Amino acid sequence: MQLDLDFVRAQFPAFSVPGLADRAFFENAGGSYACAPVIDRLTRFYRERKVQPYAPYAAAEAGGAEMDEARSRLAAMMGVRTHELSFGPSTTANTYVLAQAFRRELKPGEAIVVTDQDHEANSGPWRRLAEEGLEVREWKIDPATGHLDPARLAPLLADGRVRLVCFPHCSNVVAEINPVAEIGGLSHAAGAVTCVDGVSYAPHGIPDVGALGADIYLFSAYKTYGPHQGIMAIREDLGMRLPNQGHWFNGDTLYKRFTPAGPDHAQVAASAGIADYFDALHDHHFAPEPEARRRAARVHDLMRAQEVAICQPLLDYLKDRNDVRLLGPADAARRAPTVAVDLGRAAEPVSVALAAEGINCWAGDFYAVRPLSAMGIDPGRGVLRMSIVHYTSAQDVARLIAALDRVL
Repeated sequence: MQLDLDFVRAQFPAFSVPGLADRAFFENAGGSYACAPVIDRLTRFYRERKVQPYAPYAAAEAGGAEMDEARSRLAAMMGVRTHELSFGPSTTANTYVLAQAFRRELKPGEAIVVTDQDHEANSGPWRRLAEEGLEVREWKIDPATGHLDPARLAPLLADGRVRLVCFPHCSNVVAEINPVAEIGGLSHAAGAVTCVDGVSYAPHGIPDVGALGADIYLFSAYKTYGPHQGIMAIREDLGMRLPNQGHWFNGDTLYKRFTPAGPDHAQVAASAGIADYFDALHDHHFAPEPEARRRAARVHDLMRAQEVAICQPLLDYLKDRNDVRLLGPADAARRAPTVAVDLGRAAEPVSVALAAEGINCWAGDFYAVRPLSAMGIDPGRGVLRMSIVHYTSAQDVARLIAALDRVL
């Protein structure tokens, strides 16, 4: 089955907006375009339902129902139970709240593992726990390739004192897809739970978290065609064991335990539009399927096939140049289509030059200071990053390559 790109782009109003429609968009890893169902739900909520949800009158009941719908439908797509899914203002904020819970749960002498491949959101909050007397062990990448080798994790787990292993599904600059289930198996065998940052993976297909076996999985809705929310799945027994971080009287409700402040009602409700969009993609391309998890898996594979096909020419072009360093694998099937290159010089001026060529992308450290430093790249000069999602066309990629030929 091949992705119908005309159908896909018709679901995104940005492609008909002057100033965007005539440009090629390669800054998706910083924030994707929002799909029409999300925009429609958010607009409707503010126009018709901007009241306290769940009260006993029609507008409040409708608002509460939409919030519940978002949670239940996204959880079903991810293969987790509805009450195991919660929302927060961002993935960084969700991780910070989690770190406060683990700070109280872990005991002196116990350890956590972090990587130097992560975005700072899944690194900094955990590293600060060293100030509380907990041991923080670093699982290091290969400085030449950025690869996170599971064989290097085993020695860190050997003494049985590690209780938490934090790592990315894929890095936002290296982009190699890490074997989440394998890493989880190693961690669980050593008595540790896992916290997986899926921010850079979820836009390329909502993952089956249940099948992956992740204890905690986090991603950002605004990079997954939705509103500015962080989404977190946490296994029930773990979530109920960790100290409650919400209001004390909400402590018996799992999806409220890691939401210290009140939720953003409108954005939570609008997140159901992500499920609307994925279901629309499914129904356009496939025969009917009643199970949300199976629908999501089909769409995941459809999106990935499109991305692999259109990203490979860009990777081939970059790996064959001797004036840039391609970060991560050159095989599109092994990575997310988030393509970062070290130019050996300041990258920002090149992104400016590309903008003049009709290519919207950016340059910088992308909150990935640790992996860039580990690979010997000066975060101050940054990297040029060109990020693809399923709505990117082969023509966009060809246009990018032609522009790179002119500006590099």
